[in-house]
Amino acid sequence: MTKILTARWQTKDSHTLASYERDGGYEMWKKALGMEPAAITEEVKSSGVRGRGGAGFPTGLKWTFVPQNTGKPVYLCVNADESEPGTNKDREILERDPHMLIEGSLIAARAIRSKTIFFYIRGEFDLAYRRIVAAADEASRAGHFGKNIHGSGLDIDFIICKGGGAYVCGEETGLISSVEGGRGEPKVKPPFPAVKGAFGCPTIVNNVETLAVVPWVLRNGGAAYKALGTEKSPGTKLFSVSGRVKRPGNYEVPLGYPLKKLLLEDCGGMQDGYSMKAVIPGGSSTPVLPAEVAMGVNLDYEAVAAAGSMLGSGGIIVIDHTQSMPDLLLVLAHFYSHESCGQCTPCREGTGWAHRILQRINAGEGTEADLKLLESVAAQMSGATICALADALVMPIRGFLKHYRSEFEALVRREVKA
Repeated sequence: MTKILTARWQTKDSHTLASYERDGGYEMWKKALGMEPAAITEEVKSSGVRGRGGAGFPTGLKWTFVPQNTGKPVYLCVNADESEPGTNKDREILERDPHMLIEGSLIAARAIRSKTIFFYIRGEFDLAYRRIVAAADEASRAGHFGKNIHGSGLDIDFIICKGGGAYVCGEETGLISSVEGGRGEPKVKPPFPAVKGAFGCPTIVNNVETLAVVPWVLRNGGAAYKALGTEKSPGTKLFSVSGRVKRPGNYEVPLGYPLKKLLLEDCGGMQDGYSMKAVIPGGSSTPVLPAEVAMGVNLDYEAVAAAGSMLGSGGIIVIDHTQSMPDLLLVLAHFYSHESCGQCTPCREGTGWAHRILQRINAGEGTEADLKLLESVAAQMSGATICALADALVMPIRGFLKHYRSEFEALVRREVKA
């Protein structure tokens, strides 16, 4: 299989500039310096690469939304605030091949005519932060960014911003609020960031994995990338597999790859003594699928949606037969209620309310009315907030109750011990 993101992960000192340049690193950046921005954008558009942060929006198309000749600076924000439970793909890119990401970011900046890149990284990342700081220092000293880059007359600043650990800053407008120095609170859209983003200026926010493939696309052509994966979901994708499989970790496979093959062959199947009960396919905010459904799903945006879930960030959480679904949903409710920024009442009150209901149910103090109340709370949270954090809990609530309601009913009827 073609490897793009992980091709150099086993190379000695893959995180260093010397290693990266030995493998042709920054050659595509030098090529991009001689290209018209529109030509770069068109190549990325033709590749069909979609945003890998979870939304799956076409990347090249997103770049075209930046208005021209407004007299305002244009900003690129690199979203390295990877906080979705079950997902750790971006972190490993940062640790193993940070220069690939920097090169992709520079090419993207050239495409949208940006002279400033804000690199926003999750505060809890230690090694990843040190690696990107060291890589940026190496790239700067080599003249890959800064003033008059390689004699082109182009100036680009690369500014690293360290987040404070807020999940909501993974949402693009929440990230922008934090970059601006304010509280990490999402903003009402429209206007969308491409028109009015950081400091009131046109801004594009792209995920780490999205930008990391850009040098490959420029080197091999958009058609070569589009030939991988499926027609509507082209290219490869990183999937973070966790749970009681024999070989958990990050796997790069073409989109459309069978989930069954990934889990049973690449990951080695379940650990001895455990059987698969369910799978969350796209990070904790996506609906759970029973094992029998998940084993028939291919890993692309359309197929996962047709099965009743979302590809999301690609965080595949494998749930084994020993785990209690009410208990797992309680853990998720605690996370989302804790991470709510509190700006929107349905989210601030709803996530906390859902958490308290689930605490009662799991403590053996719940009633049938609590299950109806939980569904009612979810209905009032759905689609009623500025960002999707409330829905990030609504989807697990609905998925868990749809497929595993009997486990919740057994607790409220006192048929099992809490």
